Amino acid sequence: MDFKPLSKFIDRITDWRIPWAEVLVLYQNQEVFRYRSGYADLEGCIPIHDRQIIQLYSLTKILTCTAALQLVEKGELLLNDPLSDYLPEYGEMNVKVTLPSGEITLEKAERPIRVRDLFTMSAGLSYDIHSPSIQEVVRRTSGRAPTREVAAAIAEEPLLFEPGTRWSYSLSHDVLAALVEVVDGRRFSAYVRDEITGPLGMRDTGFDVSDGGRSRLAPQYEYSESSGKPIRKDGNDYRIGSEYESGGAGLFSTVSEYAVFLNTLTNQGTSPEGVRILAAETVDLMRTNHLTEATRSHFSWSQLAGYGYGLGVRTHCSKETSGSLSPLGEFGWSGAAGALAIIDPSSRLTVMYAQHMLNNQEPYVHPRLRNLVYTCL
Repeated sequence: MDFKPLSKFIDRITDWRIPWAEVLVLYQNQEVFRYRSGYADLEGCIPIHDRQIIQLYSLTKILTCTAALQLVEKGELLLNDPLSDYLPEYGEMNVKVTLPSGEITLEKAERPIRVRDLFTMSAGLSYDIHSPSIQEVVRRTSGRAPTREVAAAIAEEPLLFEPGTRWSYSLSHDVLAALVEVVDGRRFSAYVRDEITGPLGMRDTGFDVSDGGRSRLAPQYEYSESSGKPIRKDGNDYRIGSEYESGGAGLFSTVSEYAVFLNTLTNQGTSPEGVRILAAETVDLMRTNHLTEATRSHFSWSQLAGYGYGLGVRTHCSKETSGSLSPLGEFGWSGAAGALAIIDPSSRLTVMYAQHMLNNQEPYVHPRLRNLVYTCL
């Protein structure tokens, strides 16, 4: 193994426009490479360190889907169940339809939203966190916006399309978190702590940062094209209330800790220490391509060419199309501030890459980083 090309790449992108970057590579359950470069705090010239807490944003989705799949394993729900069996407000949904004249009208949905539609981003929901119904919940609860109440508010908005007919990135996994709450009875954060992060020893991973951890929370930046440099931009727009636990974008963690979770999935659901969070068959179902002929054409992000979409994760389906050096079945996801998860059971490889910059340059960074990892191995 020779990881010099990967370290040079990390140096190059931090010299370019990304304030800092870190990559951790686990191979056959052993740490074989770890490298970080740049400044966590640009203004203070403070280097990144190994216990830095970051916002995972959409890397949260992998854990949320894992939590919900645990309930499938327990027989508490089925993928093909109507969502309204558990969240009744989703029983009578309207679909927004644009007529040939350009007029927008609402029609009653012909298909029910199924539980699987939440996993596969095919429920017809939007990603509008500023919708009138959500803002009303924020107002009515004096800024608390509990997860279950926000999910109920999302149901008040019309669907963008008939459930199951398209793939569209949305608040589906936020609703999935509320589904876990209703089926299990615990708050989503409590369920995650008791069933996943606690057993895996992930003390710095959760929907809030402890008082003791605040000094380790990395500043966040957004690259400004107009000024040609990263600008400090702390906060999380997806944290819409003090009690809102966003299953789509709400987790905090560290590179080391989230790698523990990802590596458990690489090991088909059981950690090297013997902690089982999913069965191997469930992990295989998670990374199976669930796109249909109807939904495939809408999954069109350039950096995911050659990938399908499973239960909350991208999954490698075509080397010819992707140009990726990873094997078929490699899966994972990414986050708004630039983090990337690579989970590869066949190679027994786990990669956790992190940065903390919005406007994250993902289409450039992620495919190159993935290829470099496999080249270095």
